[in-house]
Amino acid sequence: MSIFVHKQSRVIVQGATGKEGAFWTKHMKDMGTQVVAGVTPGKEGQDVDGIPIYHSVRRAIKEHDADISMLFVPPKFTKDAVFEALDAGIRKICTIADGIPLHDAIAIRQAAQSCGAMVIGGNTSGVISVGEAMLGTFPYWIERVYKKGHIGVMTRSGSLTNEVTAEIVKGGFGITTLVGVGGDPVPGTRFAELLPYYEKDEDTQAVVIIGELGGTMEEEVAELKISGEFTKPIVAFMGGRTAPEGKRMGHAGAIVTGGRGTVKGKTLALTKAGALVAKKPSEVGKLLQEAL
Repeated sequence: MSIFVHKQSRVIVQGATGKEGAFWTKHMKDMGTQVVAGVTPGKEGQDVDGIPIYHSVRRAIKEHDADISMLFVPPKFTKDAVFEALDAGIRKICTIADGIPLHDAIAIRQAAQSCGAMVIGGNTSGVISVGEAMLGTFPYWIERVYKKGHIGVMTRSGSLTNEVTAEIVKGGFGITTLVGVGGDPVPGTRFAELLPYYEKDEDTQAVVIIGELGGTMEEEVAELKISGEFTKPIVAFMGGRTAPEGKRMGHAGAIVTGGRGTVKGKTLALTKAGALVAKKPSEVGKLLQEAL
């Protein structure tokens, strides 16, 4: 089984008629995702690759049962789109928008938590359960790199994801579900909040974390591992290892505060928790072999 999205998932796409939305909606469908409807206000009656378009999420799910909403909506409209999906009863949402206003991101996370929902993103490539379904903007060639298997992947980095995943496959492994939590300061869902789903998933034998300089998500993973709430092996690689200490970085999520957030600190925390930390992507496959 996979986490978050799988073959049986029924997906609506908010913003399906825009240039990007239409392109990626068709691509998601080609990758096996059950896209049952699209939503764009004022465009009801149109279709995208045979997928019917509705004015609102409520109108879409009245005609087509759905459990996930994928958003291709500009940053300034993302909060309203997420709230519309939540109000209609959708409890799994993925948004790729890069640059969601900070206060909107906080409001999105609070609203999702208040009703037991999960929002993935923004600033993410999305979620892919290899061989089953995909949400977001993973390119067509991805299935030549990503093989189906028993390793879960969580990532903050768009640029490192394919490189590290290729090393997982090179090591003789495959992927259950890869989740891009996004690189913004306030992601809708954090690493530690995803781990319980990988823990319950019988197909997932270990988890690879692709982390980065800044924030405390990796330290939170270490705390969960030490507490015994997550029992499976963890292998991690973190970008920003060579970044000079004390320098302000341009990445939105690369914030170091109170001594937490440095790659050195994250490495120490994860190692203390029993995780194996790679110094370079090429070590990830070997460390998985060691862990398993």
